[in-house]
Amino acid sequence: MTATATPTPPTATPPDRAVPARARDLLAASPALLVAFAVAAALVGVAFSGAAAAVLLGDPGGVVRWGLPVVSSLTRLAAAMTTGGLVLVVAVLPRPSGGASWPAGMRLVAFAAATWTVLAVAELVFTYGSVAGRPLSSSQFGSELSLFATQVGVGRALLGIVVAVAVLAAVALVVRTPTGAAWTSLLAVAALWLEAGTGHAAGAANHELATGSLMVHLVGAAVWVGGLGGLAVLNGRLGDGLGPAVRRYSVIAGWCLVGVGLSGVVNGIVRLGGWSGLGTRYGVLILTKAALLGTLGLLGLAHRRVTIPRIGSGGGWPFWRLVLVELVVMGAVSGVAVALAGSAPPLAAVAPADPTPAYLLTGHQLPPALVGATWFTQWRVEPITLTATLAGLVVYLRWAHRLRARGDAWPWARTASWVVGLVVFGWTTNGGPNVYGHVLFSAHMVQHMVLVMVVPVLIVLAAPVTLALRALPARAATAPGDDSRGPREWLLALVHSRVAGVMSNPVVAAVNFAGSMIVFYYSDVFGWALRTPEGHLFMVVHFSLAGYLFANALIGIDPGPRRPPYAQRLLLLFATMAFHAFFGVTLMSGNELLVAEWFGLMGRTWGPSALADQRLGGSIAWGIGELPTLALAVGVAMAWARDDERVARRRDRRVEREGDVELDEYNAMLTRLADHDTKPDA
Repeated sequence: MTATATPTPPTATPPDRAVPARARDLLAASPALLVAFAVAAALVGVAFSGAAAAVLLGDPGGVVRWGLPVVSSLTRLAAAMTTGGLVLVVAVLPRPSGGASWPAGMRLVAFAAATWTVLAVAELVFTYGSVAGRPLSSSQFGSELSLFATQVGVGRALLGIVVAVAVLAAVALVVRTPTGAAWTSLLAVAALWLEAGTGHAAGAANHELATGSLMVHLVGAAVWVGGLGGLAVLNGRLGDGLGPAVRRYSVIAGWCLVGVGLSGVVNGIVRLGGWSGLGTRYGVLILTKAALLGTLGLLGLAHRRVTIPRIGSGGGWPFWRLVLVELVVMGAVSGVAVALAGSAPPLAAVAPADPTPAYLLTGHQLPPALVGATWFTQWRVEPITLTATLAGLVVYLRWAHRLRARGDAWPWARTASWVVGLVVFGWTTNGGPNVYGHVLFSAHMVQHMVLVMVVPVLIVLAAPVTLALRALPARAATAPGDDSRGPREWLLALVHSRVAGVMSNPVVAAVNFAGSMIVFYYSDVFGWALRTPEGHLFMVVHFSLAGYLFANALIGIDPGPRRPPYAQRLLLLFATMAFHAFFGVTLMSGNELLVAEWFGLMGRTWGPSALADQRLGGSIAWGIGELPTLALAVGVAMAWARDDERVARRRDRRVEREGDVELDEYNAMLTRLADHDTKPDA
């Protein structure tokens, strides 16, 4: 008897995924509608820009007054879509074989970057018109604009943004891999860094602090807003991958909320100048923005717990409810941001009536005389390194807790080493060494040697890569068939990349560790690191990485290079020790002042002379360099001894299992030789 198949009735759409009838038609044209809605919401701030009021002296005209806030708002949205889109293609969007979402994401990035380029050109033109009070119809506008874009700091920054995003748009058209997208994202970061140096940050009372905090703020806001907008535009191409993509984005959005909130607090402190500033128009706008950010955080938490688990293939009403509600609040936040950009902060950068040489060079008053206590009582916060420190502590401790929660062991000594290493790093880049490192060469050398010799050893002993590979889930295990890269996949790609393989080679790491000091101190790079925030950040990143690669090649636990035998490791270590000694002695005996136009003109009324302080820095380079090197030598020797013990134990186990084959062969050889010697001659 043949069974007759019963037709399966169509599955009813679950109530939580059903789209209301009126909303269905509205969402049919979702990408264009959402983009237009976000633009309109962001332009709320134009009403607070003062564009309607004509300027009595140097009025650039209505086109510039109205055009600048409009173009600035659209530029921020294009920047957000570009940056958020790059984050989506790098770490969020699924990459199934033959899937359409990932290529569509790269096309979205290219289109957003091209739009950003056009708007950045318009912003450059309107900014000059506003600053100079020149209408666009002026006969001298073109020639003066050229000088503004090439000779004035703000103009050069805006021109740099145009160049960076134009290159980004061209590169995005040909990128076909996540690695290429990751490299492309560096252009977006460079453009946002240039933007952070313009506007209020350029004239804040603390330029470095304002620029760094604004950089964190801009990147966080761009990834947050642009990522959500990108998901809205690409939802139709994601299919079953929409749910996983939204969940991955939700984690990134949480970090963005923290970064935007903390950097906003720092910016508010810098610009308000105290509690009294909250009563000003600028203070009211900051409070409004803070309240809206808090609302976004609560909405995000509610969506993560209630809405996101209900999102299925194709989106449905839960997805659009998440997008529409959050974009409403994001649009209001963007409008307030535009209003803030058009408002004068209560505390602006006002140079002293009689500025000291130190203030003219560094932008800060000379700190008090350096004594033992001031190493720990003087602080100058650097937001990027402080953010990295706090994030590193939170992530590592979460990973260690995750291992213990599932019953896996993780040595407490490694956790302690990580915590101490990051605390020392945070103090070195935000505390006394950061304050006095711009004034005294000796203090700068303390900062340098701690970053390159002390912190890396502690980080290496903490084995962060090993912990991450054990704690982070593989994306293929949670999303079968998805060839995209999560944190674990990106970490493995970095560890096994050609660049990492070359730079972590023990010989290359040793040459970079020692040789880069000569290049840094005896070239213009040292002066660049003293004069600019980006140069200083480059110094911190470069020497911290150089120290980590060298220490990991010698005593590392993490996966990395093919490490040489222990005897060769000691030889490399003693060679670098000799180089440090030579470098320190050269500074101690030298009569030529490094960056004389900086340290020689500081105008200090306390402490040794600039040349004597440089010689003191040479002794610090020698002393601080020798002690950690000696500790590394002891560590290599102990690892060598433990390795010999492990080899001996393995041999003993083999002998117990198979007998002493090597000894038996040796005895047999001696027997043959003895027989040959006792055999009579023929």
